[in-house]
Amino acid sequence: MAEEPVNAKSPAGASPVESVDRALRLALALRAGEPLTVAGAAQLLDVAPSTAHRLLNALVHRGFAVQERDRSYTAGPVFVGRPAEVPHETLRHLALPVLQDLGARIHETVQVMVLSGNSVRFLDGVEATDRNLRIGARRNDLMPAYCSAGGKAILAEIANPELEALYRGGLTPWPTARFSTLTALKRNLATVRRVGYGTSIEETEQGVRGLGVAVKGPDGKTVAALTAAVPSVRFRREETAPIVAALHDAAEALAESLRRAAAEG
Repeated sequence: MAEEPVNAKSPAGASPVESVDRALRLALALRAGEPLTVAGAAQLLDVAPSTAHRLLNALVHRGFAVQERDRSYTAGPVFVGRPAEVPHETLRHLALPVLQDLGARIHETVQVMVLSGNSVRFLDGVEATDRNLRIGARRNDLMPAYCSAGGKAILAEIANPELEALYRGGLTPWPTARFSTLTALKRNLATVRRVGYGTSIEETEQGVRGLGVAVKGPDGKTVAALTAAVPSVRFRREETAPIVAALHDAAEALAESLRRAAAEG
């Protein structure tokens, strides 16, 4: 294995262009699904292990790689399952009639949200108007995604490497949070994937129960979530199935609107 001479231009001993080429070769290997160890990366590039380690750490820093518990490196958030981005104004515009129809169907407050880092941002909502007791719609509020039913629906669509990257510093504290560790959250997200919807049992705030489903964009990636917020004192377990069915219908309607908008350019 070739050792690299040290020169004044680069701490890695290689020209900037050569260093970029090496980093790109590692990134392509990771994107192809190939886990890399430091030794394996060094062999792939024919460089010293110290150089391979430095390049891998740079890829981790920029989100191209994630270091696993066994110290190997796998594809990072840049490559793995990121929710696609749709302009917020586009989502608001297309979601509003869907939210209005959904609210009229289930007679509860309904909202659309997107992932923002490891939080969710509430873009818009429609409040139930025929209920004396109802939940106020949030707009432009941020809260930890792992507390929200819609946030969980989005997080459940993300592969574990990105999930671990999102929560590398731990779960953001929240007064009414149900989970305190990533392990507990992962167990819950496994349930969300199995049943097809997220729940929030007074986790965003006391007295509120939520149900949420993911919304797919034209490329099949998750772009948002739709949720229903119900006062806990009025929530009945037997209402879960019809609300979830309505949410799925609304999510498909919004997905179809997004597909049409993309086709029209």
